[in-house]
Amino acid sequence: MTATVIDGKAFAATVREKVAGHVARLSEEHGIVPGLAVVLVGEDPASQVYVRSKGKQTVAAGMKSVERKLEVDKSESELLAVVEELNADPSIHGILVQLPLPAHIDAEAVINAIDPAKDVDGFHILNVGRLGTGQKAMVPCTPLGCLMMLRDHHGSLSGLDAVVIGRSNIVGKPMAQLLLGESCTVTIAHSRTKDLPEVVRRADIVVAAVGRPKMVTGDWIKPGATVIDVGINRVEDRLVGDVDYESCAERAGAITPVPGGVGPMTIACLLANTVTACCRANGLAEPEGLTV
Repeated sequence: MTATVIDGKAFAATVREKVAGHVARLSEEHGIVPGLAVVLVGEDPASQVYVRSKGKQTVAAGMKSVERKLEVDKSESELLAVVEELNADPSIHGILVQLPLPAHIDAEAVINAIDPAKDVDGFHILNVGRLGTGQKAMVPCTPLGCLMMLRDHHGSLSGLDAVVIGRSNIVGKPMAQLLLGESCTVTIAHSRTKDLPEVVRRADIVVAAVGRPKMVTGDWIKPGATVIDVGINRVEDRLVGDVDYESCAERAGAITPVPGGVGPMTIACLLANTVTACCRANGLAEPEGLTV
């Protein structure tokens, strides 16, 4: 068996095209332009590249892009003041504070200072609680992108057995909640799960988000299963996932590559969340196909 490759780069381009269409309609029909603000503290090179990419894609979709850059030695109170300023700005519908933050700043306090309605990362405790209880929430971008690709590949996910490897607040836990919402039978596994390969072998859907390069090998995969690889690990100047792609692709029915799989969907879903937040703020219908 040779797995179908789920092309996240192409899928993300489709999502961005849909976002741009919604942005154009909001502007033409309601005179509203969705606005996304990204706050960066310090000079971390990877964060700078990521923020720059977000800004370019925001503008390309027709949205307002605001970048606020603070020196690495700025205090937590100064960062919180910037967040409060953006909370109060009606032209800003989405706020993202780029992580990681310097050690002297409490990231949790900063995240929970963001207006939950503008929390397009979906990390605020209110959004976490709403997602966990099946209420309308802002959904973290990476799990949302994974769900979009799974829905596109499978159609209905109802009744499928899903294993999420990883229990982070950013990917593992919200991914499990989304799959439960699709009526999957969900197991959250992790590096300390007993008989982990045997647990994974039962799964129709495997989402690997554990942060260990090539941890999941082909003999763990049920023939025909769908494998979503969230991992991004640098090994000998190459980016590899948490899945051993070559061996897993021989058994899986479908698989995401690294790079070019889940990664491009994260920024695309950030743009989608910003449009969703804009629509909610203005009492308008949410964009179809871009939210849960």
